[in-house]
Amino acid sequence: MIGLILRRLAQIPVVLLVIYTVTFALSWALPGSAVLNDEGRAPPAAVIDAIEKQYSLDDPVKCYTQYLVRVTGIHWLSNRISGPSTTPTDVREYIFDFGPSFRFEDWSVNEIIVSSLPVSVALGLSAIAIALGIGLSAGVIGAVRPNSWIDFATLAVALVGISLPSFVTGTLLLILGPVWAGVGTVGAWGTLGNMLLPAFTLSLPFAAYIARLTRMGMIEALSADYIRTARAKGVGPTTVVLKHALKNAFLPVLSYLGPAAAYAMTGSFVIETVFNIPGIGQHFVDAVRSKDLFLIMGVTLVFASILVFFNLAVDLLYRFVDPRIEQ
Repeated sequence: MIGLILRRLAQIPVVLLVIYTVTFALSWALPGSAVLNDEGRAPPAAVIDAIEKQYSLDDPVKCYTQYLVRVTGIHWLSNRISGPSTTPTDVREYIFDFGPSFRFEDWSVNEIIVSSLPVSVALGLSAIAIALGIGLSAGVIGAVRPNSWIDFATLAVALVGISLPSFVTGTLLLILGPVWAGVGTVGAWGTLGNMLLPAFTLSLPFAAYIARLTRMGMIEALSADYIRTARAKGVGPTTVVLKHALKNAFLPVLSYLGPAAAYAMTGSFVIETVFNIPGIGQHFVDAVRSKDLFLIMGVTLVFASILVFFNLAVDLLYRFVDPRIEQ
């Protein structure tokens, strides 16, 4: 177990460095300027030159290395070692400094992430919880009664859930719920009721995929020898299905939950736009449109870190679910 953790932790910096390099290259190649803003008056040429030199926006290699030093915490650590900080007392220092945002004045990327990431995380975790409840139930029911009408119904719903885009589902639910039925609110956030509709919309593709994985795993498990042995010993059908078969059928679902949970927390751009949720997804979309270089880099690195750590958590959970699995 310790060896597994150490190997995974050693791989994380390499993975994040590759993601950082690719993201930086793609962001730098975007048309336009990070300093110039299409909205409002453009700053004087002298101001633009000063900003570009301050953040090395005129030199991609220098900008790459300087920003890498800041986001990895090396810059903060060197300041601590060299002596007292020269930063003004009213400016907050971050260990991992993602720099300023050129689109949102007087906001640093760290402040944007700190204020909006909890919203996306809460939305994503709620969606995964709903998806587990729906997907496991549908998969178990379909596997217990294979090739029945209820099995075909769950498969049809799963197919629709996977195929239908989230913006279509979200728009339909907004029309049916808050607009027609008067249930829920539009463009509000902060209460459990405001979270339910967007979380349900976000959960549908994950629930559909979990249902398919559960059904396939359950059908295979229910035909295994140990299930027949349990039934021959007089074990009740509910215990056989939920305790014996579902435990092994859950392994493919568990492997899917790592990237799914990370994607639900970090990939809810469309849902946040449709329901006007103040999450980090909207900031990322705006950053790409305006070539806000540091905001793109900061959000991408945070997203990538969440993804790799969730995959690590799944690898560790495998050990507890089934100790026979090689680590």
